[in-house]
Amino acid sequence: MFITIDHFLKSWEYEAGVTHKLLSNLTDDSLKQEITTENWTLGRLAWHTVASIRIILSNTNLAFDAPSKDWPVPDSAQFIVDSYQQASTSFIQSLKTQWIDRNLEERINFLGQDIPIGTLLLFLIQHQNHHRGQMTVPGIYGPSKEEWAKFGMEAPKM
Repeated sequence: MFITIDHFLKSWEYEAGVTHKLLSNLTDDSLKQEITTENWTLGRLAWHTVASIRIILSNTNLAFDAPSKDWPVPDSAQFIVDSYQQASTSFIQSLKTQWIDRNLEERINFLGQDIPIGTLLLFLIQHQNHHRGQMTVPGIYGPSKEEWAKFGMEAPKM
């Protein structure tokens, strides 16, 4: 649970940067790549990640501009990247101007549970990380095997 906005923003800054990096590696063709047999493509996961910022926070009083539906999936990878950047920027700006640390203690109903908003913000990051992991190609918490190879190095054996 986050107890200060500043602490959340420091975490979000890193995580949003990594998500932007991942989304920037998608192409229009890759959006159609199936991840599961239940209609979850790379594009669907990417757009869900974008829209989830607004969807997860929709039960709070924070007002910001971001997509609020994760369907239909856009067919432009650049549109998804740009939408993520816009949603994240709008979210951060609104958080800085509309809330104070005390707001993170307020409780809301989320998925049938009574939780503090500071916990909801942690869930937002975890949810984004979960879906990002389903799409991962570039390294996030360290270089991927392919990134090591690009630098003429072998990935360490674990």
